[in-house]
Amino acid sequence: MHNLTLYIDCFFNPSPYTTKPSFISSALIFMKLAMASLSYSFIVVTLFIIPFFGCGANAQLSPNFYARTCPSLPTIVRNAMSQAVTREARMGASILRLFFHDCFVNGCDASILLDDTATFTGEKNAFPNQNSVRGFEVIDTIKTRVEAACNATVSCADILALATRDGVVLLGGTSWTVALGRRDARTASQSDANNQLPSPFANLATLISSFAAKGLTASDLTVLSGGHTIGQSQCLLFKTRIYNETNIDPSFATTRKATCPASGGDTNLAPFDITPTRFDNNYYKALVARRGLLHSDQELFNSGSQDALVRTYSNNAAAFSRDFAAAMAKMSAISPLTGTNGEIRKNCRLVN
Repeated sequence: MHNLTLYIDCFFNPSPYTTKPSFISSALIFMKLAMASLSYSFIVVTLFIIPFFGCGANAQLSPNFYARTCPSLPTIVRNAMSQAVTREARMGASILRLFFHDCFVNGCDASILLDDTATFTGEKNAFPNQNSVRGFEVIDTIKTRVEAACNATVSCADILALATRDGVVLLGGTSWTVALGRRDARTASQSDANNQLPSPFANLATLISSFAAKGLTASDLTVLSGGHTIGQSQCLLFKTRIYNETNIDPSFATTRKATCPASGGDTNLAPFDITPTRFDNNYYKALVARRGLLHSDQELFNSGSQDALVRTYSNNAAAFSRDFAAAMAKMSAISPLTGTNGEIRKNCRLVN
């Protein structure tokens, strides 16, 4: 009866990976218990199968997931991010973008960190990421330190989630609670990255649709775009806007043209707002002034449905900070791999 006892313990005392048994599992256990006197052997065989559904599925994330198995995790990540941002303040924005680009492609599963292999072409060289997404070495450093403290315990996906929050905080942003328990993907897809990541050239309707596909609202779109209050963009991505668009402040366009010529200079960088290393609400003030750097930025304030919210955030930094924290927590929960799905990578760049 040992196998039966194990299953009953799983059912009535679910693991940290479990929310609650599914309806199917609930029905099956009582059916099996009722049939115990008829076929003990049948129960022993089938009970090996049922825990997979009852204990492995319906997993949930928890901020205390590593409280016992890796209590030093938050300190390790915070110290490493502090060092990285001290060396280069831009790194806070780079890690935030890395996380966003990970979550929007099949969920927050660290698939973006995987190098290409013989069996799949990963996300690193997808158009939105190629020669653009950065910060991989920072995550590598954190992973090495975490492995030294808690071997084969913490996922790369969770490390990236924590590093993102800490990078924002180090640049003056509001903190949020990071739920943990994600596992790492065993594959990645360049085509999915090309198809699922929002384009900097997209109009508002397309952007709203892209976010809706991930379970995020138009308001989430507007507040998460506020992540552009830190960081920079390449000339290639805003060249069309500063040379061809009309809903742009002329003096701003002239300033940007100085380092983004009509021909060439595609990798030259420009800040999204006037304080690219401080997390504040200047991004929204720029939009109201028609100084949005990307076409997709200015679409949020262009006589459309998000104008009122943009204006609110431009006047109320506290409201932006509050809503950004909530939206980040929401985005961080997009389709995580949990329970027995995925793996805990030893090297964030490689499948075990």
